[in-house]
Amino acid sequence: MSTRRDAVKLLAALAAAGVAPRALRAAGATSPAPDAIERIGLQLYTVRSLMNTDMPGTIAAVAQLGYREVEFAGYFGRTPADVRALLTANGLTAPSTHLGLEDVQARFDATAAAAQAIGIRYLTVASLDMRTLKTVDDWARMAETFNAIGARAKQAGLRFGYHNHSVEFTPVDGRRPLDILIEGTDPALVAYELDLYWAVRAGQDPVAYFKRYPGRFAMVHVKDATAAPALAMTDVGSGTIDWKAIFALHATAGIEHYFVEHDNPAAPMESIGKSAAYLKALRF
Repeated sequence: MSTRRDAVKLLAALAAAGVAPRALRAAGATSPAPDAIERIGLQLYTVRSLMNTDMPGTIAAVAQLGYREVEFAGYFGRTPADVRALLTANGLTAPSTHLGLEDVQARFDATAAAAQAIGIRYLTVASLDMRTLKTVDDWARMAETFNAIGARAKQAGLRFGYHNHSVEFTPVDGRRPLDILIEGTDPALVAYELDLYWAVRAGQDPVAYFKRYPGRFAMVHVKDATAAPALAMTDVGSGTIDWKAIFALHATAGIEHYFVEHDNPAAPMESIGKSAAYLKALRF
């Protein structure tokens, strides 16, 4: 499959349906108004199968669909210099990369050097080993670990971040683990990437979290959910999540980067094309 060719075909189809990215519908348009997302990002895990077989073509196709930022989840055997060259050639930047906890502990120097070479700012741990986190004290110690990693990242000119799933909202001795982490970490050292789908699936209101912890969410994962009780992951704009209400609080939350993600889309390029088109037209 040619990812570039598929992207061009998809753009033509979206344009015919009247949902092409705004930049393609209005040549020479001015910068988006404050109530729009200026630079839409993509978590590349969404297109991992395509990245594995044709990383250059996939990166080019992602850019052609209107994305301006990407978040990595592995570099698929490419050197940092190769990755940066691909981004530059396609007008993309990579503000964040997903990592394991060991990457920012046992392998911090190598991890930081790669990020610096690519132009990445956020070293974002994607998940934790929940088998080691059974009590409030366990989560409190993890918050201390986050502070230590965050201090080291700051010394390297980087930022440390953490991405949640639904388990961080399951109470432990009456307290939500995500709350323990946020309250136990220094805002100057640790940022959070709120996965909006997993928050909603866990029965939480992202708006309430933005108000409870203002300025703590530098990044968000943007993925939609079908109606309850299924709450299945779906393309952004085709589900039930109230994006206008959520993004209206972007300044309160502190959001700098918006990354579209779908864990297992049936047709990855079609999925990310629809999500990008919806978000480019969204006003809040």
